[in-house]
Amino acid sequence: MTKSSLRPVKFHWINKPTLCYPVISEILKAKECKARSIEVSLDLGLSREICKLTSEGIEVRGELVEWSKLEKVADRERNIYYIEGGELLPVHIAKKHFYKLVFVKWRHPPTLEIDGIHMHRIRDVTPDVDAQMKISLLGRLKCCKVLDTCMGLGYTAIESSRKGACKIVTFEVDENVLSIATLNPWSKWLEDEKIEIYHGDVIEGIEEYSEYFDTIIHDPPRISIAGELYSLEFYLKLARALKPNGRIVHYVGQPGVHSRKKIWRGVIERMRQAGFLVEYDEASRCVHGKRIK
Repeated sequence: MTKSSLRPVKFHWINKPTLCYPVISEILKAKECKARSIEVSLDLGLSREICKLTSEGIEVRGELVEWSKLEKVADRERNIYYIEGGELLPVHIAKKHFYKLVFVKWRHPPTLEIDGIHMHRIRDVTPDVDAQMKISLLGRLKCCKVLDTCMGLGYTAIESSRKGACKIVTFEVDENVLSIATLNPWSKWLEDEKIEIYHGDVIEGIEEYSEYFDTIIHDPPRISIAGELYSLEFYLKLARALKPNGRIVHYVGQPGVHSRKKIWRGVIERMRQAGFLVEYDEASRCVHGKRIK
């Protein structure tokens, strides 16, 4: 990949009315009470709008969603739907892999599921808290240039911007993940001039940078899916892209925990060989530290 071929993509959030289990339950309860209108969230808890209730269904931004359609999905607690043409369409993509936006907890962002594997922690913390824990390990980000290696739904890039980073460069290799993000209300803050999004492989894209970034967030898919992103070769590329004494946080999670495997030990060893001084933080499940050579 040459420098001239690298072009950032413009992220555009598709502002479709979006419904999840708590909202659908709230609407159906209002129907039972014979209410004529309801103030409800159409963006997964971020705001509220007033919608009219009729004998046929609920009117949402000029579209009528029939009661039968809401009742059909009322017990699907994990699904997220958007409204188009009066239909409730699940936010998922079925291709070679199955991508799905999954409800986690009310007033917290959803997670992305690929082939049944969650891309965020959801059992003990919510995805937003997970992102905050990772970013907190980097210290002060004001006026920093940040590399976010694997964008996903963009939560760590967004949190970096909120913490004062002046520029965030992030890569997403999978166009289906980018498409899901455009329908996620909690990803809308990726429409930020400080965030540069590249649709491409970070392994190639990172070659363009030498001692450029102040901090790096490396939050790859699990090692069984993307083993190359846990390799010494890639860690050497990260070290080259980071300024001396620049900080890094690398989420490793807990794959193999039930078989007592601790993959973070191997990660630490390879990162030290690449020139990082790092340690493991059990609370965030991250290896973190700084470049020393």
